[in-house]
Amino acid sequence: MTTTPGQAGPLALDAETLYQELLRGVRALVTPQTRLVGIASGGAWLAERLQADLQRAGAPGIISSAMHRDDFSRRGLAASAAQTVLDFDVNGADLLLLDDVLYTGRTIRAALNELFDYGRPARVQLAVLVDRGGRELPVEAQLAAARVDIPAGQALALARDDAGLFSFRIEAV
Repeated sequence: MTTTPGQAGPLALDAETLYQELLRGVRALVTPQTRLVGIASGGAWLAERLQADLQRAGAPGIISSAMHRDDFSRRGLAASAAQTVLDFDVNGADLLLLDDVLYTGRTIRAALNELFDYGRPARVQLAVLVDRGGRELPVEAQLAAARVDIPAGQALALARDDAGLFSFRIEAV
């Protein structure tokens, strides 16, 4: 498990509680013209649920960062990798990009590169469920439901059950 600086013992992250905090923050960030775009897969899950909870018509956009990752040659393309689906014109759009965990910033960079392949948005804001620090690129979220310290040898991953409820898995890398 993980600990925060100065705190002994495991850090319990309740993904559902953090989602409610994210929902409150997203309500303050979006306008009626803002389009939600989730990074596959955890960010896409968040975007889908936010779209429903905010009672917005249509489906949110889904962006895949797979083809623009700087480690693509090492990781390759997973058979389960989601494809980018943007059923709206990106040019001039006001976008809220969503991801589950912000760490190095490399996934965000890759997602932005993919996004700009589709056009030039007027504005892109970033909201994440968890910011775990450890940035390697100058990327910062306008909204993070939580900021936690996770050891470098561990990964924090969002999971979703059949009922659509969120939880976290901590995995060794």
